[in-house]
Amino acid sequence: MTVDFKGNFALAMIVTGAVMVAGCGLITSVQAAEKATRPFPWHQTYVAGALFPSRWTAQERDADVAEFYQQWKADYVRKVEVTNGDGVQYRVTFGHDEAGRTVSEGQGYGMIITALMAGADPDAKTLFDGMWRFARQWPSDGDPRLMGWQIPPDPKRNDNAFDGDADIAFALLLAADQWQQPAYLQAAREVIAGIAESTIGPDSLLPLLGDWVEPNGEEYDQWGTRPSDFMPGHFAAFGRATRDPLWTQVRNRVLDVSIALQQEVSPRTGLLPDFAIVEPDGTVHAAPPKYLEGYYDGAYYFNAARVPWRMASDALLENDTKAATIARRMATWMRIRVKGDPGKIQSGYLLSGLPLPYETENSTLFVAPMTVASMLLPDGQEWLNDMYANIRDRHMDYYEDSVTLLCLLVLSGNFWSPSGAVE
Repeated sequence: MTVDFKGNFALAMIVTGAVMVAGCGLITSVQAAEKATRPFPWHQTYVAGALFPSRWTAQERDADVAEFYQQWKADYVRKVEVTNGDGVQYRVTFGHDEAGRTVSEGQGYGMIITALMAGADPDAKTLFDGMWRFARQWPSDGDPRLMGWQIPPDPKRNDNAFDGDADIAFALLLAADQWQQPAYLQAAREVIAGIAESTIGPDSLLPLLGDWVEPNGEEYDQWGTRPSDFMPGHFAAFGRATRDPLWTQVRNRVLDVSIALQQEVSPRTGLLPDFAIVEPDGTVHAAPPKYLEGYYDGAYYFNAARVPWRMASDALLENDTKAATIARRMATWMRIRVKGDPGKIQSGYLLSGLPLPYETENSTLFVAPMTVASMLLPDGQEWLNDMYANIRDRHMDYYEDSVTLLCLLVLSGNFWSPSGAVE
């Protein structure tokens, strides 16, 4: 069965009021609505002026998401054999070459995706609950309210990673709205409390690299941060759910630091680095090579590639003008850099705009988030269409495909922000 045939089949299912999801059988839209308050497809209203890929109808974009989800689920979602009697567990695998490994980031992605796909997949809630059980099965050694960042764990210590728990908390808030169960909201608030107490710098108000970082540590401290952890839309949702003013402060802080980085570190491109240093006096720097992960820690690389999606999503859903300016600046530069050809986007750039040597692959990880940011370009319709065509049915591996699917949900209008109001 070819990709085109399956794509057309998924479209036909949506047009006739039903969606086929791999391994799940058929569910009608009426049945889905009985189980989900916002059954997919659920078209959210975005900020005025937002563009959508216009070569495809809304139904065709929904079909693209449904088809991509089928493949993602088949490739990366696995049932976990458990003997403790607490219920079935599911995990998101790290990819084709490391199918036995899972990271908290993947659980967060999976929980968001399944919460949003309820109504198309009759097993969405079962998968969501199983992923949440798996996350709880492997708590962080630093703060047990959070998830250890990798499974199997490091035998010495398995602490958290900020983005994984931030996405898990956001997913729990989505679930509270989607299935109207207050237990999800309570669980989200517990995770959010752990994030606030163990992974936000008390003075910097920035995300720490993890709950293993001492705020005033010698090698790593609260002034070293990862811009891909700047999730202003999540922080807005956390504020609504907890009524804690901290999250307004953190949200404003990451936006202001992002703007400072664009102005002072990457004035030509607007690209943000994988890791950044924010001095107590407000001075900002890209992190030096090998700061934490590798030689390109101070470049726009496999962490920072997610920033355009995070910022643009906040702008689209929260009408955030700062986030829109940040995302628009990156997308504008990229369109000029590749002369309007998405196929020429490479897998990493110096902040000056020069492509990283030997990183010539046209990875969807670097295209999909920029596609979301391009929804904010008033004159970018054809560019957006070409960008969408590049990613809509292209599969790579766990990381690329998970981020691409999340971006496709935004691009189809099916991403929404939780209210945090279920009691």
